[in-house]
Amino acid sequence: MSRDARSPHSLLASLIFGSRWLQVPLYLGLIVAQGVYVFLFLKELTHLLSHATSFGEQEIMLIVLGLIDVVMISNLLVMVIVGGYETFVSRLKLQGHPDQPEWLDHVNASVLKIKLAMAIIGISSIHLLKTFIEAGNLGNDGAKFSEAGVMWQTIIHIVFILSAVGIAYVDKLSRDLPHKKHADH
Repeated sequence: MSRDARSPHSLLASLIFGSRWLQVPLYLGLIVAQGVYVFLFLKELTHLLSHATSFGEQEIMLIVLGLIDVVMISNLLVMVIVGGYETFVSRLKLQGHPDQPEWLDHVNASVLKIKLAMAIIGISSIHLLKTFIEAGNLGNDGAKFSEAGVMWQTIIHIVFILSAVGIAYVDKLSRDLPHKKHADH
């Protein structure tokens, strides 16, 4: 039996399903944030180029790590914008497009969570590497970090790694669960 298209249940279901479009302004806001990161990247690149002959190797390395950090955050934004929109709002219908990201073919909430966790670990690694490079200045005047700060950054990074391992493990268990149920019957 089919329900009347104007029944309260049908209207409520349409409203709930249509509410996914409320996420569109959020994704548009992330696109604007990505534009800010492009501006930051160009500003830092200009700073590097204008001081390339006067900066030492360590200063250049720190700026380059900062540029890599901006690129990784931008990649994270692309994953969230494209993957999130495709998963939670509407299909992008990019099949056959030569620039379609390879990972978009099999994106779902689980894949997106793992990709985000890995991107966060990558970003955290860059920050931790920058901290370790500057760690030689610990205890000196003008040091950017304290010993406690370095320790906490390391602990937080380890927590990110453990969280990603936990997410991947739970995802694996949830994928294996349907197979085990069928195998038991």
